[in-house]
Amino acid sequence: MSKNLHKKHLSAKASSRISNTVIYVILIAISLIWLFPLFGLILESFRVETTQQVSYLWPKKLGLDNYKYLFTKTDFLKWFGNTGFMGVATAVLQTIFVLTMSYVLSRLRFKGRKLLMNVMLVLGMFPGFLTLLLIYKVFVDFGLTMNRAPVGLIIVYCASSGMGYYISKGFFDTIPKSLDEAARVDGATRWQVFYKVIMPLSKPIVIYTVLMGFMAPWGDFMTASYLIHENSQGMNVAVGTFEWLSKTMVNSHYTMFCAAGVIVAVPVTAVFLMLQKYYVEGVTGGAVKG
Repeated sequence: MSKNLHKKHLSAKASSRISNTVIYVILIAISLIWLFPLFGLILESFRVETTQQVSYLWPKKLGLDNYKYLFTKTDFLKWFGNTGFMGVATAVLQTIFVLTMSYVLSRLRFKGRKLLMNVMLVLGMFPGFLTLLLIYKVFVDFGLTMNRAPVGLIIVYCASSGMGYYISKGFFDTIPKSLDEAARVDGATRWQVFYKVIMPLSKPIVIYTVLMGFMAPWGDFMTASYLIHENSQGMNVAVGTFEWLSKTMVNSHYTMFCAAGVIVAVPVTAVFLMLQKYYVEGVTGGAVKG
């Protein structure tokens, strides 16, 4: 009997090893496929024998010319600064709006609460570009287009951010309400409960919200191009570098476009890697029924 159990145990271990090996091979293959475009982008950014697109992968000559030209002969630094400014401002403002809205909907019970949540849910299903005409008209009247577009874009990113309360509210729902009640008994106000009791326990969801707010402006093209047009001083990196892919500029700016892509990826990747632990905790902690 013991021999049979031992054989079954060895068979189960062998089967587990084989399945794990297959899984690791598949994951490695997927990772290589996913990383290949990034590898190609990096190689292209260091290619200096020509600025045009080529049919081969490995450059014949490597150098830093593309990065030098990027910072000395283009407005890339201005675009990068605009996008960084928008990323930081959006991260701060969105975090405030989203977390306060989520706390209110999670902890308070008031007339019209369900209706408000349902209305925001329905409105969130409509694509944002449907409002671009109205947004552009209003922002033109307030002078928040062209070189002032970064300020206008921050308003766009943050104005309706409270509607994205779902994950944060789900996270707050997991925190026992007895903590709020105990603090209220001790004389704490609603703000003190939120700031001194809930926030210290909500680090993962705070960082998740900050990360989402910071990453949004780096990849936005549609709304930004609509407000900026061809004004270089107000461009973000997405709109600015996209200009280099036009028929008249792609042959002379393609490798610089690749270099810009590498540089743009650095801050977003660095922030994500530093905060990925809290990102996962925030998503999984907020994925509950509220």
